[in-house]
Amino acid sequence: MATLRTFLLLAAMTALFLVVGYAIGGGTGAVIALVMAAGTNLFAWWGSADMVLRMYRAQPVTPMAAPELYRLVAELAGRAGLPVPKVYLIESDQPNAFATGRDPDHAAVAVTRGLMQAMSRDELAGVIAHELAHIKHRDTLTMAVAATFAGAIGFLAQFGLFFGGSRDRDHPLGGIGLLLAMIVAPLAAILVQMAISRGREFEADREGAVICGNPRALASALQRIEQIAAGTYVGPAERNPATAHLFIINPLHGGALAGMFRTHPPTAERIRRLLAFGGAGRAGTAGFAARPAASPRPGGPWGRRAGPWG
Repeated sequence: MATLRTFLLLAAMTALFLVVGYAIGGGTGAVIALVMAAGTNLFAWWGSADMVLRMYRAQPVTPMAAPELYRLVAELAGRAGLPVPKVYLIESDQPNAFATGRDPDHAAVAVTRGLMQAMSRDELAGVIAHELAHIKHRDTLTMAVAATFAGAIGFLAQFGLFFGGSRDRDHPLGGIGLLLAMIVAPLAAILVQMAISRGREFEADREGAVICGNPRALASALQRIEQIAAGTYVGPAERNPATAHLFIINPLHGGALAGMFRTHPPTAERIRRLLAFGGAGRAGTAGFAARPAASPRPGGPWGRRAGPWG
């Protein structure tokens, strides 16, 4: 189903490319858009994960550099029945994380320095388990493909803005088509991301709670991340909002557009479902208890002072 969903997304985005290309440049624009769509399809399938990691300047973390973090990821991956993914660190004060990769054998989990500093071990386990759930459900390819196409469609609309539309006599809409392409295409791409992301986040929360065995820790992590993220600016996310749906919590700083085009379900509803799930006894609550949830520590586990994550 995940593979079928990805192919359907590729087909839908290709069709949208053609419509936008025709609206901007008539028959010639449609041909150019088709060529761009074919290239984007190939790149999205094979290279979108690496592109996202480079975009956020994520650096690979070795078992020697962070043995505790690697042991935690490996244990959770074993519980999920997955190969151990590659682990990356993003230099950002905002606590957040995402998973990417075209399949479980080529997957990666990226966490920010802020997440390592702000979370207790239970909370960190919940966040990583959520991302492993996305890998297990093969959401990561679909989400990366959506981000790639959304960015490409935005570029196509900007291309039309700079070149002023088509002079093709057969062009049916003229300037109106150009205007529609510039306005509707990016919005359509965002809507596709929203449709993909919202339902999958609820399912990843549920599966993540099962993997880590502690729904309340994941709920606590979501609440803490949202509180801190609201006041933390992340440059790559603001410059590339098409990637916002990849993260466990929307990384965008705020503003009218961020509220209008939410890529995640309301965090309060996610927390409510997790607490209800844990209260119903459908998942264990022992989790990875090592210490109670702690406030962010100056320096943090990746800072100057040594910490439990290496």
